[in-house]
Amino acid sequence: MEKNYKLIIGYDGTRYFGWEHQPGKDTIQGKLEDVLNHLAEEPVLIIGAGRTDAGVHARAMVANVVLSIDMTAEELRDYMNRYLPDDIIVQEVREASMRFHARYNAIGKTYCYTVFDGRTKPLFDRKYVWQLEKPVNIERMQKAAEYLIGEHDFMSFCKNPQKKKSTVRTVDKIEIRRRGDYVTLTFHGNGFLRNMVRILTGTLVAVGQGEMMPEQVKAVLEAKDRLLAGATAPAKGLCLIEVDYM
Repeated sequence: MEKNYKLIIGYDGTRYFGWEHQPGKDTIQGKLEDVLNHLAEEPVLIIGAGRTDAGVHARAMVANVVLSIDMTAEELRDYMNRYLPDDIIVQEVREASMRFHARYNAIGKTYCYTVFDGRTKPLFDRKYVWQLEKPVNIERMQKAAEYLIGEHDFMSFCKNPQKKKSTVRTVDKIEIRRRGDYVTLTFHGNGFLRNMVRILTGTLVAVGQGEMMPEQVKAVLEAKDRLLAGATAPAKGLCLIEVDYM
């Protein structure tokens, strides 16, 4: 009998070309399906809650897959972890309703971006942070972030928006905190556009470094012009933390 399984997956995205299939390239979806195809002895489709970019990490990506196997959820988890590479882990597997869809049922996501502005190299964290050349003022960044809270058209903070798709999203939380030489930017919203969190981060860092005034962020948002926003922050500093469901 077919069953729908909900998976919670963590991964270090450093050596992968993102979540989604790409011909001839290693992706998270591809690695997961390689293992499941062998188990099911037929092609399997695993559906993720989103499509993280190349180099982006995840602590709790949610996915679902329909399988007809003689295994418990725990046995399926252990089987996958036995054959997956060391930089991907299935943290949890549960049986779900056949109507559960990891992408379409998601109602919110939390991302965290980490920057480092110390004077020495972050040796052991170098794959997971954006090392800045000059420090940031988080009070300026926090003031700028206030303009981004709420429902807005985030076209200025999207890479190559598709004309037929809405660029309106709701961001209900942006927390910016410093711990020593590390600054984290945590974003929660009902969904994010392509590169949106990385462009928001690049813009807030520009404010924090004095290259933009906090008030300019409001004008950038209203202009709906990607060229006015800051740089796209490197992928390696970004991590998907959690996906929300009803």
